[in-house]
Amino acid sequence: MLSAYSVIACLWLAFLVTWLVSALFTKRSRRHTLWKGWVVRLVVIAVIVAANLRFGPGGRALAELPPAWQWAGAAICALGLGFAVWARIHLGRNWGMPMSLREGHELVTTGPYAYVRHPIYTGILLAMLGSALAVALAWLWALALFFVYFLYSAFAEERMMSEQFPEAYAAYKARSRMLIPFIF
Repeated sequence: MLSAYSVIACLWLAFLVTWLVSALFTKRSRRHTLWKGWVVRLVVIAVIVAANLRFGPGGRALAELPPAWQWAGAAICALGLGFAVWARIHLGRNWGMPMSLREGHELVTTGPYAYVRHPIYTGILLAMLGSALAVALAWLWALALFFVYFLYSAFAEERMMSEQFPEAYAAYKARSRMLIPFIF
């Protein structure tokens, strides 16, 4: 029988494969910090895999949630990953690792970027919240850590974007939210 855990594991695996493959088709980096590239990707993969191995079937979750909550969590995870992938596709070749700039970088303000300035981060955080409901509340620790990292990255990226697109980015920033539509 299909479980919410199986759905979550398949969603994250598909997301990671999509992410790694799509990274092959981006513009060349113009500016980034060394420790962030592949190291960040490996850490993200390791955290997700470790959380699934430790807190999946056979692992001990902090709290066993009712099946309805687990399936709601799987749906929230799918929604979050879908939002992140939509943002990634919408960025096209402009996508890069956090806090990096691409050659010929363009300011993207449409699609999911019309709702939030960092929809990839929003989607991943939403997916982690869904994973917490579907798999184990221990995912909330990973969610908290990634929220802090994504917030740091968002502020750094916004400084770079403000330097590169001073007027356009200021106007975009005034009409959009950073991570949570209509709120923050």
